Amino acid sequence: MTTMTTHRLFFPLLILFLSWPVFADDTLQLYQQHCAQCHSPDRLGGQGPALLPQNLKRLKKKQAIEVISKGRPATQMLGYADKLKPGQIQALVDYIYTPLKNIPPWDMSAIRASQIIHHRHGSLPDKPKFKADIDNLFMVVELGDHHATLLDGDRLEPIHRLPTRFAVHGGPKWAQGGRYIYFLSRDGWVSKFDVFNLVWTAEIRAGINARNLAVSHDGRYVMVANYLPHTLVLLDASDLSPIRVIEAKDNQGASSRVSAVYTADPRSSFIAAMKDIPEVWEINYADEPPVGFGKWVHDYRPDSGEETEKETFPIRKLRLKGILDDFFLTQEYDQIIGSTRGGGAQVVDLDLGRAVANLDLPGLPHLSSAITWRRNGKTVLATPNIRKPEVTVVDMETWKVIKRIPTQGPGFFMRSHEKTPYAWTDVFFGPNKDLMHVIDKQSLEIVKTLKPAPGKTSAHVEFTKDGKYALVSIWDMDGALVVYDAATLKEIKRIPMKKPSGKYNVHNKLTRSAGTSH
Repeated sequence: MTTMTTHRLFFPLLILFLSWPVFADDTLQLYQQHCAQCHSPDRLGGQGPALLPQNLKRLKKKQAIEVISKGRPATQMLGYADKLKPGQIQALVDYIYTPLKNIPPWDMSAIRASQIIHHRHGSLPDKPKFKADIDNLFMVVELGDHHATLLDGDRLEPIHRLPTRFAVHGGPKWAQGGRYIYFLSRDGWVSKFDVFNLVWTAEIRAGINARNLAVSHDGRYVMVANYLPHTLVLLDASDLSPIRVIEAKDNQGASSRVSAVYTADPRSSFIAAMKDIPEVWEINYADEPPVGFGKWVHDYRPDSGEETEKETFPIRKLRLKGILDDFFLTQEYDQIIGSTRGGGAQVVDLDLGRAVANLDLPGLPHLSSAITWRRNGKTVLATPNIRKPEVTVVDMETWKVIKRIPTQGPGFFMRSHEKTPYAWTDVFFGPNKDLMHVIDKQSLEIVKTLKPAPGKTSAHVEFTKDGKYALVSIWDMDGALVVYDAATLKEIKRIPMKKPSGKYNVHNKLTRSAGTSH
């Protein structure tokens, strides 16, 4: 190696070393003494959540200081204000918000070892403990104190409130007609809840930092998309036993985080987008995959602990022109529309295996919250935008923009229902976050702007199964679900909750309503 080559390698490494935060031994000792038992010595989480910056995005540093000082209600997290000085608490916060130099692998053996069986599959009664229309149940995620509420959509009253893992993310997924629902935490914990018996049945940690999960339409499989490590993890839906860990790499070996994974029902496939490489993957879960779809090298069988050659769960890797940050599946599940980094979007035909159109969508359209409806004999797509104060409506035949509807700030969630003339969109970002726009789906005009709770963020509308009522979340510790008559837009009632976020209706989700995200 030449002297010049040595210098080229040495100086960048020296700069990296000098810029890496160094923590005093007493800070590390404080962590081991007070934090490691619940959060693990390596900060990857245990009984408590992982303490990594990637996993703490919803918790600001000032909030973390308060949590360490005062504890967290309804959890085993105690306050340390009487044991630690302010400077020590600040040092701990700085430490946990510093990335690890090396992330240890979270492989099949680690996943399998984390599995918890609360109730063996098939051991619980098959009749619900309560009286309600299962098809019109909601599960409401309450971020404020890490709980969820099972809500009766007919009576608009809570049935049961359950504690969840820290920082549930990506939206819980219903399965088997509403009998089960699957949750995912930022820490990668997948938790299966038996709605009939109101108990958790199984849990497993599929990753260190997870993005979202999907459940196959036949209720047999769960797929988890991970940021850390760069994997997709396939689980048996019955008891969450791991089936396969799929490394997210292209054919040249480049590794990637997984942006998202969804289920394409008619295709019996999971669709996954990569965050760091320009690819979308289709993973087929049918017992008899389409001929020529691809080959899977190994199939792990939990009962034997062995890996055997078998053509199952084949993968198609679709190479794109740009990286997709998030995407939307058409109602026919033959195309996806994905936002491209740097602005714009592209339409990818899953049958052809390539992009077929580009969309004029500047900013950052939140396409995973996009919805569709029929207008003037055509199907249109409408999407909010995280960076621009507008809702964009697109003709799905020509892929041309029909209208850009100005809003009073960038939005995040958009919802409708087949039986309502209106589409609802929030103004999630900016000073007008307390507003909710109601858009006529035919005239494409804002017909009313609601302010459910002045000064508090309004977000994430969802409808009852008949479309009669619209439920709005007030993102606040003293928050609520605000129920509106979807026809008159009059408030019906408020249901107090702790920073409710997403709410998920059995019928709308399992029938893949055009008015909600899939």
